[in-house]
Amino acid sequence: MNILAVIPVRGGSKGIPRKNLRNVAGKPLVVWTIEQALAARPQIEVLVSTDDAEIAAVAEGAGAQVPFLRPAELAVDTAATEPTVEHALAWWREHRGEPDGVMLLQATSPIRLPGTIDRAAQQFSSSGADSIVGVVPQTPFLWWASDPPSADYDVANRQRRQEISADRMRYRETGSLYVTKPRIYDELHNRLGGRIELFVMDDAEGVDIDTELDLAYAAAILGGNRNSLRPE
Repeated sequence: MNILAVIPVRGGSKGIPRKNLRNVAGKPLVVWTIEQALAARPQIEVLVSTDDAEIAAVAEGAGAQVPFLRPAELAVDTAATEPTVEHALAWWREHRGEPDGVMLLQATSPIRLPGTIDRAAQQFSSSGADSIVGVVPQTPFLWWASDPPSADYDVANRQRRQEISADRMRYRETGSLYVTKPRIYDELHNRLGGRIELFVMDDAEGVDIDTELDLAYAAAILGGNRNSLRPE
């Protein structure tokens, strides 16, 4: 299966300035995702879409393809991710042909265990799904802020976590990884559509960096587990 991985990386960031170039456990944040994608087996194509020349140079130095700089209108704070992926997909179709799937990888979720991207590609290929979404499991011990508050579980029969069956668990979208058939972008302009499957990831892979605390946490995990998390 021919999969195109698109990594969208803006130069601007309000919460953490130049976030995607920040050093995280010895390398720029964006490089973690690039190296993980390049390590996938079988190989996938890895394209970084950025509006920033410095990020483009770093991405190319890490081995990613950066065949264009993203138009400014796709790099503003209010721009959605889907138009950026569609822009990259249009370029790829014109110059390289039609991919079987488009894998969206967010650089701000840099923790992916070895084999995660391979497993996602395999699930997409074998399942027949139109799109898959990366998720991490959560217990159903969730509450609605209604008046009065209401629980998403039976408070009179609270189960221990190890007793909760898979169908009773909840799953949180990580934002880290999606794989989608190109026609879903064409028809729905969405990363998710058609028959959707969950791609269950490890709890550690659910980090999404928005604050300095998130950045420090990711650095601690990546730095402390460098050997186990480094692409093989």
